Order: sequence, then structure tokens, then C-alpha cells
Amino acid sequence: MNMKANHILAAAAMLSSLPALADEQLVRAHDIIADPSLPAAQRDAEVLAARRYATFWHTGDERYARAALAADFTDRTLPPGRAQGVPGALAASRFVRTAIPDLQADLQQLIVAGDRVTVHYRFHGHFTGQWAGTQGHGESVDFIATDIYRIADGKIADNWHIEDNLALMRQLGLVAR
Repeated sequence: MNMKANHILAAAAMLSSLPALADEQLVRAHDIIADPSLPAAQRDAEVLAARRYATFWHTGDERYARAALAADFTDRTLPPGRAQGVPGALAASRFVRTAIPDLQADLQQLIVAGDRVTVHYRFHGHFTGQWAGTQGHGESVDFIATDIYRIADGKIADNWHIEDNLALMRQLGLVAR
């Protein structure tokens, strides 16, 4: 066998050892409400994109974000200092997971209408890392967030989001209760 064939076989073996982005591995929504007039293929593609992104927030596995977000993804409620696009979403997850390594995101509701998907999350975990110079000591963290996605070609093209940052900052001990 020549060297090129060996490299191809090694690459194939490495890829086959990676977990697939299979549908059964994605988080499930507690409730899905969908416009019954939507074509099933459109509805299913939009739900799939939302579940992939939810799985990214639930696990921190960046492959799910890359599978869910369009190459030209735009965060329409971009916080100051965060990069736009896919890199910004990945950095946001890494930042939060530095403080809350066991962060999980439960997908409470998913509402599909037209090219929009509204998602309601409940985030939870334990503050064992650092946030803004404050060291966590295992404090429980539990807060909600709501996102509105515009889906194009089966990917999230735009996101408008709001998080209960006051609850989070209180739980981290960064704001008085």
C-alpha cells in the first residue's frame, strides 16, 4: 500500500471514531408547537437546526454549533466585546463554561412559525470556575433564556436572544440579592 493510501485510511479511521451528529443524540424539546400550515420538510429542517444549536449549548460540543449555524450567521443582540458570527457563539460558550463547566441547557419549548423558531431554555449547573475574577465554590446556577432564530436553508441565519442575566449574576455572587 502506498503512503497516500495509508493517509486516506488513517483519516477515515479517525473520522469513523468521532461520534456522529445523529438525530438521536440531539436534545429534545419538552414541547414543540408548529404552525400546521408549514410544509413538513421545512418544519423538520427548522426543528433540526434548533435542536442542534440547543445540543451545542447543552454539551459545549462545537460541532453542533457549526452544524446548526449558517456560515454568515448574525447575532442580532450581540453583547459588547463579543465577535460576530459563528466565532462569537463559540467564544460565548467557552466563556460561560469556564465558570460553569457542567452547564446544561434544557430545551423547554420550541415554537415554529414561518422561517422563525422561538426557543425557551433553562440553563443549570454549578459555579466552580471563575467569572469576572470571582472564584466559584459550587453554587447552583439556574436561569432562563429565550432565542428567536431565523432559519434559511436549514441553518440558523439570525438570532435575537435574551437571557436572565440578573438571576445569573446574583447566583454567581456578582450582584447583591
